[in-house]
Amino acid sequence: MKKVILYLLVAVSTFGVYGQEKPTDVVYRRSSLFTLMVTDKEREYADVIEEAFTSAEIPEKFNNHNIELRTIAKVYDESLSKEEIKEAQKVAIQEYFSTNKIAKAVVAKWFNRSEQGGFNMDLISERGSYNATELDVKIAKNSERGLALLADAGEELIKNTFIVVNDFKYISKEEVAEKAKAGLGFAASLAGNGGGLGSKLAGKALDVAGKGYVIKTTSNLYKLVWNEETAAIFYNDYWTDDANLDEAKKKAFDESDIFKVELIGTEVAWADLQSSSFTRKSEEQLVSIATVKAVDAVIAKLQRKYEVFRTKTPLISGDPLSAKIGLKEGLEGGDKYEVLEQTIDKNGKTVYKRQGVIKVNKKQIWDNRFMAGEEHESTEEIKEYTLFKGGKNFYSGMLIRQIN
Repeated sequence: MKKVILYLLVAVSTFGVYGQEKPTDVVYRRSSLFTLMVTDKEREYADVIEEAFTSAEIPEKFNNHNIELRTIAKVYDESLSKEEIKEAQKVAIQEYFSTNKIAKAVVAKWFNRSEQGGFNMDLISERGSYNATELDVKIAKNSERGLALLADAGEELIKNTFIVVNDFKYISKEEVAEKAKAGLGFAASLAGNGGGLGSKLAGKALDVAGKGYVIKTTSNLYKLVWNEETAAIFYNDYWTDDANLDEAKKKAFDESDIFKVELIGTEVAWADLQSSSFTRKSEEQLVSIATVKAVDAVIAKLQRKYEVFRTKTPLISGDPLSAKIGLKEGLEGGDKYEVLEQTIDKNGKTVYKRQGVIKVNKKQIWDNRFMAGEEHESTEEIKEYTLFKGGKNFYSGMLIRQIN
């Protein structure tokens, strides 16, 4: 019966999604994301880049888990090689995390820690559609169901908290063109191992005129460490609420150093801003647009490379088989996605069961990249979804997740 009720709730929440202004209001448990950037005060437009980054919205597929600290100083040492600087920057990031107790701050945000030092379950309840009363720790400790719900919240929400640190490098189209004239090696090298952008620029670079930027983004992906041991210590030794504030537990949390983040990996992405489509934009506006596009590009590559970072997305329809993801998420024709049915067991824990595999239809991939409407002017009505092929009996509200 619980299974049927869950499906009905999801179906109702997604009904009529094509007509909604915000179809991402569909209720499902997103991963949470906190983004930072490496600042370079010696770089041209440094303030513009930082403002564009810090004011940009977190991608819709994630919960916004940003805290106040959003920037990390760049490592400067002209005696080091590029690879040595990259490694030095990783060390600097870890030191920044440690000095500013970033992992603890991320946990404190999850539990809505107040200025007095008390916690509550409001945010977890909101993001996970849990019953806040059932999640109250004082009750949960004395019930098997309550403990199961806490474990579920940990698995479904807290454990899936990620931090991405972005390091941008901006290259003007004029510089690309100048170096291309000396030999197309520079433009071709932009492709890295993935091809695509470099080869396109190699063919166009000599004709580039006016404004525009190519952006290289090197991003380090981290994940909050939240396991049974950490959860047990938190709930037993640190949990206290404002109504019954325990000063000893408040102090214990303040002095705690058990919270950690782990490095998942690093990825590099290139974003190309077509200057011809933005001829009326100022240099500052171009840099701002380029910054947002670069972040989207590298998040897409990180998700393709690291399975743990891949998010679930709800189908908005079973006929046509469609979802509101597209080029912004790095979709390519033929990409495979598993279709998942979300159920709840007798204790209230979430279970996902694969019901099939579908593929991206290359004939209808939504271009949802930042400002795509201005970059690709068209009189045709834009269909704000991507079509998939394969499988039957799928319906709106079922979740899909990339598997290749």
